[in-house]
Amino acid sequence: MNPFIEIITQPDNIAIVIMIIMVTFFTLWAFQQAFENDRLIAAGKPVDGENEGLVDTFKPLVRIELIIALAVMVFLTFWSIVVDAPLEEIANPTLTPNPAKAPWYFLGLQELLVYFDPWLAGVVLPTLIIVGLIAIPYIDINPKGNGYYCFNDRKFAVITFSFGFFILWLLLIVIGVFFRGPGWLWYWPWQEWDHARVVFEPTRDLSNVFGIDSRSLPGFIIGAIVVNGYLIGGMILPYRYLKDKMPEFMKQFGLIRYLVTASLFITMMAIPVKMVLWLVFHIKYIWITPWFNV
Repeated sequence: MNPFIEIITQPDNIAIVIMIIMVTFFTLWAFQQAFENDRLIAAGKPVDGENEGLVDTFKPLVRIELIIALAVMVFLTFWSIVVDAPLEEIANPTLTPNPAKAPWYFLGLQELLVYFDPWLAGVVLPTLIIVGLIAIPYIDINPKGNGYYCFNDRKFAVITFSFGFFILWLLLIVIGVFFRGPGWLWYWPWQEWDHARVVFEPTRDLSNVFGIDSRSLPGFIIGAIVVNGYLIGGMILPYRYLKDKMPEFMKQFGLIRYLVTASLFITMMAIPVKMVLWLVFHIKYIWITPWFNV
């Protein structure tokens, strides 16, 4: 059997395949509705769901949610009877599985461990994800798109969330489930898993590119300049641009909202930047300190 087919048909992975199909379907459906509403708005026609006031939706919403919850419980009960996916045995300290994979919903974070220190991938980034999701209702001042799908009026929000959710979360989960094998090495769908496979990929730190020891004082200074330059530049340059091009928006948005939004955004974009540096230029760390590595 093809190794990839064997992986996706494992009982534990069937749910992930279904999730991929459902996420793809509902995403395309949502964008189709958004583009349709954009055409209606451009033509000056009313959009279903657009309402400046408040509408009581508690009773019909709870009724629908209850019906769906019951249906899902019945489906999961039937599925658990038909599909045999038992829990693994108690962990054996004398035997380490290879590959040792976290539960699928944590595989995105496990994939980040390839590119970041554990304190960043396992603590800082998950915390910022939670903080960012909590902050969205407080930093979003755009009333358009509430109650209906749209794209033109919320391009930044839609594109940013889609990139973070699909590329930096779901894609990493898919990679961890289907493309990472023994030794956490990359395996294409047509490749057999080889537990004896060894891949030599030497890496270097950023200051090593200039012939400077990354653990020396000059290497520390170079890393500090690059990291802090990225953070400060990512704050100041967009602020000056928006202040010049969109003064009314920035006046309504406020400095605090901007700082929170910018800090979350540049932190999110630092993830693909670091991944590209690792995969293309084989740069492991940008800044090495006695306390942490970036």
